Amino acid sequence: MTRRSFLTLACGVMMLSACGFQLRGQQDYAFKRLVIVGAQPPVAARLTRMVQGGSDTVVVNSTDNADAILTMSEARGQSTLTMNSSGVVEEYQITYSLYYQLVGKDGTALIAPSVIVLNRAMTYSDQYATAKQAESELLIADMQNDAVDQLTRRLSLVHSMHPAQPAPSVSPTTPLPSPPL
Repeated sequence: MTRRSFLTLACGVMMLSACGFQLRGQQDYAFKRLVIVGAQPPVAARLTRMVQGGSDTVVVNSTDNADAILTMSEARGQSTLTMNSSGVVEEYQITYSLYYQLVGKDGTALIAPSVIVLNRAMTYSDQYATAKQAESELLIADMQNDAVDQLTRRLSLVHSMHPAQPAPSVSPTTPLPSPPL
């Protein structure tokens, strides 16, 4: 290995360690058997992969076999974000909300009813209506993936199946601002 290659590698390793980069690692959930109720198939499939792949918790099909019950539902919305001087829509805001609640087998609320709200801005043109519909579906799929990632992190905050006080719910009063374009 040449000196220049070694210096490049060493600098890269030092920069990665200095920025706080860390692999996700293994999760340690308080529950070992989880049932997912009410989730749409793509959301349930991704959540199942993330929970089973990153921990020793197993997703089961029956509430009889489960230590915890995760109840989920979702909502989607689209609103006009900007219009031009002629009144023609130039941008839409696409909103995705994932409602969830985690309850123990005995009915103990482990996570009170909460919501994850995500939004994205999308430019629009009548000229490309079919392409913009496909883009909208991709943005929704991306928001679903992001919501599942956030949900798995929130599930890892449950440390006991019998908490003295339930974990705080996260319910933002207003959605986050649109990302810069």
